[in-house]
Amino acid sequence: MLIDRFGRSIEYLRISVTDRCNFRCIYCESRGPLQRLSARDILTYEEILEIVETAVGLGVKRVRITGGEPLFRRNIEDLIEKLSSIEGLCDLSLTTNGYLLLEKAEVLKKSGLKRLNVSLDTMDPKKFAKLTGGFDFKKVWDGLLLAEKLGFTPLKINVVVIKGVNDDEILDLAKLTLEHPWEIRFIEYMPIGNSGRWKREDVIWIEEVKGTVEKLYPLRPSSSIGGGPAKVFQWMGAIGKIGFISPLSEHFCSSCNRLRITADGKLRACLFSDQEIDLKAYLREKKGSLEEAFSLALKVKPEVRNLQATRRAMRAIGG
Repeated sequence: MLIDRFGRSIEYLRISVTDRCNFRCIYCESRGPLQRLSARDILTYEEILEIVETAVGLGVKRVRITGGEPLFRRNIEDLIEKLSSIEGLCDLSLTTNGYLLLEKAEVLKKSGLKRLNVSLDTMDPKKFAKLTGGFDFKKVWDGLLLAEKLGFTPLKINVVVIKGVNDDEILDLAKLTLEHPWEIRFIEYMPIGNSGRWKREDVIWIEEVKGTVEKLYPLRPSSSIGGGPAKVFQWMGAIGKIGFISPLSEHFCSSCNRLRITADGKLRACLFSDQEIDLKAYLREKKGSLEEAFSLALKVKPEVRNLQATRRAMRAIGG
């Protein structure tokens, strides 16, 4: 079992398969020129499989595929199919911006993927185009409806709430749970990377978001498949659920059960720490075993996150 110095059991691994993304969202620090990773720098599918097989053997039960935009990675469905067949892996999911779901949702379902998280910060087409760098909201929306039809359950929608940007849509987004079996998850705007764009005054604290939602109907506690840091609730009579994630106002470090792997093969013990272990050295240069690399990660995983520690952009870490 993977148990760190503070008694936390590590059962969840997030793996970025690419640093590339079509969107240019504010909190991913993607508006300026991007230095792309070369094909040589990125983990191969065979290497990812070896890592996951090792991790599952050590007690990891859940894996999430992220990016960049993971659907940009060629033949991603082949990786999904192989990962879904690993004995002992209880939960396999993927996070996407949703733009390629119309093309990819059916093949992903056939490959064994059961759960999706889709980032969607606004339902206003003009605002969506501005936030993402000119992309079409309707294509993402149609992709969501297709994913629901195909039976991806639960379909989780991640909403980063930013003052003056989309805080006027909190109720509209929450109301989606009245008509769709989705989990709308509101997330505090986090200071990731060193772009200088993040400002504390742009943050809407999650208690304020929750208060806005409760003004329409009372919330009752609920649960969520896949676990995670969200506190989940439901309106009476709603078919969907509403989650609240508070990485700033009420951190969940004491129960953190995850490790992250970047597209270039760096094992990170904490989202907010740039202390990394280069897995490619273990895989390609035979520096040691992957078990040793995971053991080292447990030793460096901090007790509490440091918001000033990370300089990597979110797209480079893995969303």
